[in-house]
Amino acid sequence: MHSLPSNQEIILQGTPVSRGIVIAPAHVSARGFSAPEVYHIPNAYIAKEKGRFETALERTRKQLDSLQTQIEQISGEEEGKIFEAHLMILEDHKLLKRVSDAIDERNQNAEYCFYAVMQTYLEAMRRIQDPYLRERAADIEDVSKRLLRNFNLGDHQDDERPDQQHLLIAYDFSPSDTASIDREQVLGIVTEIGSPNSHTAILARSMGIPAIMGIDNVVMDVQALTMSILDGYSGKLILNPSENTLKEYQRHLKHREEIGEKLKLLKEQEAITLDGHKITLSANMEFDHEIPSFQDSGAKGVGLFRTEFFLLENEEYPSEEEQTALYTKIIEAANGEQVIFRTLDAGGDKLPGEPLPEPEPNPFLGWRGIRFSLARPALFKAQIRAILRASAHGKAGIMFPLISGLHEIHEAKAIVNACMNELHIAGVDFDLGIEIGAMIEVPSAAIMANDIAAEVDFLSIGTNDLIQYTIAVDRVNHRVADLYRSTHPAVLRLMKLTVDGARQNQIWTGVCGEMAGDLNLLPLLVGIGVDELSVGSMTVPIVKQAIRSLDAKECRELAREALACPNSREIYLLSREMAWNAYSELLN
Repeated sequence: MHSLPSNQEIILQGTPVSRGIVIAPAHVSARGFSAPEVYHIPNAYIAKEKGRFETALERTRKQLDSLQTQIEQISGEEEGKIFEAHLMILEDHKLLKRVSDAIDERNQNAEYCFYAVMQTYLEAMRRIQDPYLRERAADIEDVSKRLLRNFNLGDHQDDERPDQQHLLIAYDFSPSDTASIDREQVLGIVTEIGSPNSHTAILARSMGIPAIMGIDNVVMDVQALTMSILDGYSGKLILNPSENTLKEYQRHLKHREEIGEKLKLLKEQEAITLDGHKITLSANMEFDHEIPSFQDSGAKGVGLFRTEFFLLENEEYPSEEEQTALYTKIIEAANGEQVIFRTLDAGGDKLPGEPLPEPEPNPFLGWRGIRFSLARPALFKAQIRAILRASAHGKAGIMFPLISGLHEIHEAKAIVNACMNELHIAGVDFDLGIEIGAMIEVPSAAIMANDIAAEVDFLSIGTNDLIQYTIAVDRVNHRVADLYRSTHPAVLRLMKLTVDGARQNQIWTGVCGEMAGDLNLLPLLVGIGVDELSVGSMTVPIVKQAIRSLDAKECRELAREALACPNSREIYLLSREMAWNAYSELLN
């Protein structure tokens, strides 16, 4: 086994991607199949636990023998040999001894010890270059899942069970994995891979889940139920914290809670600078279960409702009626404030719009965003009609992602107009004045902002993609992560070009990317003249307090200096210094 010592404090360093502190036992989820429940086994029951393992082994052997016989009768002896490999795994004495030793060493239930041992094998095999050995991993996964099903999980109902609240450790999380996390149970996440700029990290921040990424071998090294501290500010994962360390972090948690209580008092206050400049501060959302946190945040509407998770989370695309019901629910929850629905933004590091026969060679430059929607007009029209129908219940907006030029705007608006005509003929109510906007995420769109602004009602800068496309840096590639810089002079100048283009056409500009919630860069955004910021609901109060601590005139002077500066580090430090002077207590 590769578990770290269980009786001393150990600090593992990763990359902080979502702020917050969690003190909780660790649960470990490896790739391939779900972890069984884990619980403590008293020494007096260790022998009985090993007996449960032997019983599950015997059941599995009998099943595999039976399957092998059936397959040989149907398809022949050669096909039946598939199950010989599975049986050989169950006869591996070295492996079985590891499981037995793990039960002794961990004092944990047999199925979890088996799972932990098999995941160690699997992770090691996945990292081997030899294709034959990598293929064997599938056999191990299959037989492991079968054996786990053969445990009698009802034997230990009276034993000590873990607290349901925990921090979750995994090799990786996909955006859909993150989106489906039960926030009542999972207090924080730790992964081996990932970057602060990945969509998974963005979702974690949006959902207010403290997270650390980039801790090598954490899945194999950490034993389940180990008391742990996740420090989402510094990137530390502290295992078996000492009494002094626990007290220090408990004091830190109390301090953050006190700040949080003060920020709640701002709920009804405007996001307005010291010298009277007003910013519209709205929320990013993905799911209807976020409605309570959105309503408690004091946000001015929803500046970005990401529709892809609802549209793509199941095998079947939701109907127009189902979409209308969800969009109406979100609009009604906004109590008269605007809700901007981004049309399906699939592809890249997000969910694919539909299964492809072969992987795209470069998904970030491929079939994604508005390109997918325009190529699937029936699906696109169903979504547009649903948003329009929902707009009869409140104030809504439609926003198109990954616009690269005027032709996409014209095509998308033509479909909106066609949908409006259809609904009008059918006598269905909708808001004739619904606002239509374009996301500025591609340099070509920023350069043409003046032309695009003449065709829409607002522009929203998606900084995550604008940065990666401007600097030619894959934001989820750790090898070039240090080149992904929000304050790159070219990015800042493209953002200013966008704001100016919107102003010339008397429309507003928002920022809905990660930059909007970065307190260190907030003075820059205020300074270049953005009208709206859209951040995660959990981040709204702290951003509102930061805005209320700034002087807009000073921010504009800072922006002028930054726009003339050719060095991204210097630009960052300029903005960071103003932020620190204005609201240092929010940055600690």
